[in-house]
Amino acid sequence: MVSNTQIHNFSAGPCILPQSVMEQAADAVRELDGSGLSLIEISHRSPAFVAIMAEAQDNARKLLNVPDRFEILFLQGGASLGFLTTACNFLSDGGSLDYAITGTWSKKAYAEAKHVGQAHMITDGAEFGFRKIPKLPRSSSADAVHITTNNTIFGTQYAGDPICDKPLIGDMSSDIFSRSIDFDKYACIYAGAQKNMGPAGTVMYIFDPAKVASQEAALPSYFDLKLHASKDSMFNTPPVFAIYTSMLNMRWMLENGGLAAVEKRNRAKADMMYAEIDRNSLFTGFADVDSRSVMNATFTAVDESIEPVFKQRCAEAGINGVNGHKSVGGFRASMYNALPLESVAALVEVMQEIERTHG
Repeated sequence: MVSNTQIHNFSAGPCILPQSVMEQAADAVRELDGSGLSLIEISHRSPAFVAIMAEAQDNARKLLNVPDRFEILFLQGGASLGFLTTACNFLSDGGSLDYAITGTWSKKAYAEAKHVGQAHMITDGAEFGFRKIPKLPRSSSADAVHITTNNTIFGTQYAGDPICDKPLIGDMSSDIFSRSIDFDKYACIYAGAQKNMGPAGTVMYIFDPAKVASQEAALPSYFDLKLHASKDSMFNTPPVFAIYTSMLNMRWMLENGGLAAVEKRNRAKADMMYAEIDRNSLFTGFADVDSRSVMNATFTAVDESIEPVFKQRCAEAGINGVNGHKSVGGFRASMYNALPLESVAALVEVMQEIERTHG
């Protein structure tokens, strides 16, 4: 058996975090910066936590090069609450939102928006078995167009920010901080922390207040992004631990080369993983090549009899979390920001060994 320090964590979420971030977060739960109090028992109105929130917002702005006109919030909930929140804020009276359906989560976002008002499906990846990302129509009459930038279940991802004549709303829960973003194309991006930013419990919204829809009726308070911005993400008690740990993770990224270095490391991991999937005679990729996700590589065995052998060898090598989602089957290697290249090399070695012994 391997020890915890030898585990290669390919889980699709919660995400892997750098060891130094885990240690600092654990220390803060015991005692925050010599204060005699735990992070999770200090007041969210205290100078200590106000400083934590400010650094979290500042780190996000620096990493993503967020324009000054955008507000940055860290709120409770996850992207599932964001589905409804974004619809409430960017759907005007008598207007509509368009939804590009590329997988399970965009379908859920579309369903939530229909509780608010008019929502239309403009692409449906089900036509392709969700193996590819359909192109967006160039013209839309909607207030905004919602996309899910990365699809963890099917292993597909937009190759950058798509071209659209309306502002985009982007659910970036599983690829936030993995690449640069052209904010001129967006009204809002949002991301649950637990895929590529920090522990579950907070969702980050980065939105342009000028693009919030005009509405006669006041929004319910908790869904009003402008209200949250006026209270600096503290309209109610924020999820302190999730925000603090996300702040540490963003600090770690800044200290290790920023987004350019993160993107370079992620590309190296994805290139190694897909090269083996394409080379190995016992495995085949699920997603179309031009829609492949840098974050989540999905693949299947060409012969089902290989699956239990592969799973057993992965367990012996300390490789965790490679089972595919039940709706797709096969395998999935999630390669979030903190996963080292050495972990991908370990998985590739197992794939090569299986080919040598069972090919």
